[in-house]
Amino acid sequence: MDLGETIMEKTLQTLQIRIKVSTVDEVPVNLGKTVRIGSHDIALFHLASGKFRAIENRCPHKGGVLAEGMVSGEHVFCPMHDWKISMEDGNVQKPDHGCVKTYKVEVENEDVYIVL
Repeated sequence: MDLGETIMEKTLQTLQIRIKVSTVDEVPVNLGKTVRIGSHDIALFHLASGKFRAIENRCPHKGGVLAEGMVSGEHVFCPMHDWKISMEDGNVQKPDHGCVKTYKVEVENEDVYIVL
């Protein structure tokens, strides 16, 4: 592999795509919304603090749909078995273990974007 190919490969690895998925008003506070982008099934949340968070929409335990979970602060509880998952870093609270992918969310002019 030559230097040009190496640079191109590194550029493609760091390339981020920003996709509009909603407007602020379309996501009720403390409720989740399922968003599908290609093969990514994402749970989008509008927190009481005004922040937006996006995480993989599948609990690592038994695959519960996290967009249907109960929100408390920066956490969501899986609707199947009540696992508590941080929406900030994707980690499951102990004594359970596991994690979900987190996605960067940007809000601009009342439009909500997820960055892949």
